[in-house]
Amino acid sequence: MELRRTVPVALDVDSDDAVLLDDTVDTFLWCTQYVVDHAFKNEYDTTSKTTLDDETYDDIREKTDGFNGGLVQAARNKAAEACKSVVARWKNGKKASKPTFTSPHVVYDKRIATFHDEYVSLATTDGRIEADYVLPDEDRDTPHSEYLFSDEYETTGAELHYRDGDWVLHVHCKMEVESDTSDKVTPENGTVLGVDLGVNNLAVTSTGTFWTGDEFDHWRREYEKRRGSLQQCGTRWAHENIQSVGRKEEGRFKLMLHRISNELVAEARENGCSVIAFEDLTDIRERTGASWGHKWAFDRLYEYVEYKTEEYGIDVEEVDPENTSRRCSHCGFTHPDNRDGEEFECLKCGYENHADYNAAKNIGLRYLRRNQTGGDGGAPLSVRLNSAGP
Repeated sequence: MELRRTVPVALDVDSDDAVLLDDTVDTFLWCTQYVVDHAFKNEYDTTSKTTLDDETYDDIREKTDGFNGGLVQAARNKAAEACKSVVARWKNGKKASKPTFTSPHVVYDKRIATFHDEYVSLATTDGRIEADYVLPDEDRDTPHSEYLFSDEYETTGAELHYRDGDWVLHVHCKMEVESDTSDKVTPENGTVLGVDLGVNNLAVTSTGTFWTGDEFDHWRREYEKRRGSLQQCGTRWAHENIQSVGRKEEGRFKLMLHRISNELVAEARENGCSVIAFEDLTDIRERTGASWGHKWAFDRLYEYVEYKTEEYGIDVEEVDPENTSRRCSHCGFTHPDNRDGEEFECLKCGYENHADYNAAKNIGLRYLRRNQTGGDGGAPLSVRLNSAGP
């Protein structure tokens, strides 16, 4: 069995390299869309990666003046997977439209990116660039120390994202382990997976896996622009198209949330968790500054995880969110100034970590404390923090 983790790593990119990365993002997205357009040229043609590669690779290389072959294949893979998702919805009798790609990102595997201890080398439209990691101390309890700095985990690839002026590499890691859990996890003597929900990161687990909110935010803004333009027309045609845009938006976001929920459930199963603990969503907009769209997404994600865990015997619970973002998961000291944006540093013990990761651990710990002191007989539980143990 494979344990998989995704760790966000900020990059220190100078202005010249940033221009190259911008150009690489634009070209990568163009390649991805080109493959999708080819696949759907006759309403629907094929999702076979081999066929799409045979029919588009040479054309893309020619039209892009020799764009890196590995990046062309990564774009093809991204396009093929998106097409497969659409076809799967069609087979289930659901509506889905041709995928479009505008959210700024690039997919890298180990052929087109080299991951070093302190920096990464990335293929671009004009050779390779090197960018230093912006990392916490190696001996701190962070997802970076558990996975990136661990000899047990292998780095398999990454997605480069651009958000609010910053370049962030979402590094994928994996480790092979022997499966010692049955298909169904029993609630007794189990392990808790804490999940924090937010705006910049839609979900972060106590095992250190991050699901960025970049794609969600990008498409939310795009659909808002489309509705705004149509509302200015004021015609019946425009009104009907506003409704159509709303249906497309909901369909896209539901597909995204189904993918995240599947990965969350897989994360719980891989770690032998009998409980997935979320924060109570009642006042999450007031606490986090989330939009109504984010609140809708959080509700749907909880709903999807809840029904998908039933067959595995995993419980999904909510806990009181008070101070989970301000409390130190290491020593328990709680203070508003412990958190500054996405950074957390305990004023008492000096513990430093990503704020959302710290909150996810607190959510798991809160469920643990609630149930070990509650009326369930004190069944032993632990919070899953990493693959090595609680």
